[in-house]
Amino acid sequence: MSPVLTAQEAQDSEKNSLFAGKTWKWSPHPWELSDPVQEWLDDLGKVALSFYRAIDLLYRKSWKNDSILRNRDLRVPWVADYYDAGKPDWIISHTRSEKIRSLVPAVFRPDLLPTMDGIALTEWDSVPGGIGLTAKLETIYQLNQGTSMVQSFGASLVDAAQAFGGIKANMVIVVSEEAETYLPEMEWLASELQKGGFSIQACKPEDLELTGGKLSLGEKRVDLIYRFWELFDHGNIPAMSQWMELVEAGELVVTPPMKHIQEEKLSLALFHHHRLQDFWSETLIPKELEVLRSAIPRTWIVDPVPLPPGSYLDGPHLQGNPISDWRDLSRATKKERMLVLKASGFHETAWGSRSVVIGDDVSVDQWTQALEDAISGYPSPLFVVQEFCKPRKFEHPVFDQDGNVKSEPGRVRLSPYFFHSGGTTSRRGTLATFCPADKKIIHGMKDGALMPCDR
Repeated sequence: MSPVLTAQEAQDSEKNSLFAGKTWKWSPHPWELSDPVQEWLDDLGKVALSFYRAIDLLYRKSWKNDSILRNRDLRVPWVADYYDAGKPDWIISHTRSEKIRSLVPAVFRPDLLPTMDGIALTEWDSVPGGIGLTAKLETIYQLNQGTSMVQSFGASLVDAAQAFGGIKANMVIVVSEEAETYLPEMEWLASELQKGGFSIQACKPEDLELTGGKLSLGEKRVDLIYRFWELFDHGNIPAMSQWMELVEAGELVVTPPMKHIQEEKLSLALFHHHRLQDFWSETLIPKELEVLRSAIPRTWIVDPVPLPPGSYLDGPHLQGNPISDWRDLSRATKKERMLVLKASGFHETAWGSRSVVIGDDVSVDQWTQALEDAISGYPSPLFVVQEFCKPRKFEHPVFDQDGNVKSEPGRVRLSPYFFHSGGTTSRRGTLATFCPADKKIIHGMKDGALMPCDR
């Protein structure tokens, strides 16, 4: 296989302003996806829309205390309690408003780990970075897909802005200070969309002005915000509650919608919860259930509520026996600690792998302390425990510091981007993060390689 990217081209590409402040290894080849994996990813894209709609339905029926089943009475107010834990009342009120009840994100991106048994879906991201980066990498690797991600992103924005004339709407991509490292790629995306006739700019929250019930950027009224900030960051975006009022009044569209339930990893735990299985079976079609059950690792909510004597937790087992307190997991053997502890959402540590602790990768004392922190900090943030799915090993060529190509062992995370428009989703672009085999947590790092996937 001849290189599609030379060492000199890789070195030149590193100077692109889009990649400012980011360092990784380069590969001469994109990541190859087999036909079965591509087919599975396309199926997952269709499932994503159904799953998010089901989350909305479950939450709505829960907070209204309606039965979640059609032919049997089953009420689960505790579901809404979990989603709402630690959230301000005004965010909860907005999530429940009729105006945004059925809205889903413009872009979905799951984090997928190929394992020996298939592909594990460890989380969904409804505010994903990397759209511009992946699109640019596709151009650099000459995959003839370089503009499709941008076009699909634009189509998603047009779909969300239908009430304001679609492509005629004035749009902004708002990047918070917390996410400012992504500002160059959002500026690049905006410039590419402008070439297609979009009225769109990237800006910071403080650049927007609210006067007379209208939001504006300079002299232009803003009709749509593409939101690139997590809702936990509301303290640094003081106008957010006012923007919510504009959305509810029909004066503004924000996508992804400002719904806290769409930013929680606990949704994966609820998918496996034994009391909700009839709901998922009733709400999703068999094919969707099959895809999700094959992909989502067992996940549990770390709820420190005391149990009555003789009761057990819905959680991992120790020596084949159920546990009655999350602190029991501190006694787990190294093999039993093949578990991932991480914040569910709505917290500064809930993104970028900041809160992730892999049980068998740390000492007993560190694991015990992580459990204690998760329990004592509840519900800000709420934590989940997930079965650790060991990623499969691969070999892939990368450039060394001298520009020579060598094959290295490693593990990969696949991040496909699904764009929503017209009531359907389409996969356009997949980013592969290839990390050294000794790394348990796979994410962007200087020792890892980033590359687009050749469909």
